[in-house]
Amino acid sequence: MKKIVLLSVAFLMVTGTLFSQNIFFSTKQGQKLLYATMKDNGKVDAYTSQTISKVTGSGKNISITYIGQILDKNKKPVKSNPEVTYTINVIDGVMELDMKSFATPGTEDLVTISGDKIRFPSTIKPGDKLEDVQMTLTISMGIKMTTDIAITQRACIAIEDVTVPAGKFKCIKLTETTSTTFMRQTSEMKMSSWYALGVGIVKTDMHDSKGKLISSQVLESITN
Repeated sequence: MKKIVLLSVAFLMVTGTLFSQNIFFSTKQGQKLLYATMKDNGKVDAYTSQTISKVTGSGKNISITYIGQILDKNKKPVKSNPEVTYTINVIDGVMELDMKSFATPGTEDLVTISGDKIRFPSTIKPGDKLEDVQMTLTISMGIKMTTDIAITQRACIAIEDVTVPAGKFKCIKLTETTSTTFMRQTSEMKMSSWYALGVGIVKTDMHDSKGKLISSQVLESITN
């Protein structure tokens, strides 16, 4: 799955008029965000780079195009995971991400992604809840293998200061539960993500259904 679909801890936000004029993603063309992915023991397992290649629009209607790349623990590109270009759109102040754009180029005949877009408003405060998301991933390789994905219990629960290698940021904390069903077997993962204005995701923690930490992702650096 990792070799076919690059997931941006994808992603996914504080209150007052100050924040209503900002979004929880960077809009600086050419900026590069580097993330370190760590196992439950805290050791770096891989990196992910996200470079903003194009920004169009203004105000409440903006499109931000990223080039994503998975790197190994030595920060070298993983050949089996080519670069993926994807776009985050802000429409009337609501940010949305279509997971169809994460399919690796050249796999269009093998992989289809259908279902809801991931949406959240540019103004959000603790106590706010977000829409559930339902998606289906189908891989056709002689036979069709279907995976159903449900993202539920999406909510903003706090405003917190978060310190990562890239610096200290004031963030909103979002939590959600992802249920994945494949061949009638369902697994569940709980995720907490911290978003900073003008930056995007600063930190993400993933836990299993029993609350055990599986992995973490932190913002390693920002290069303008």
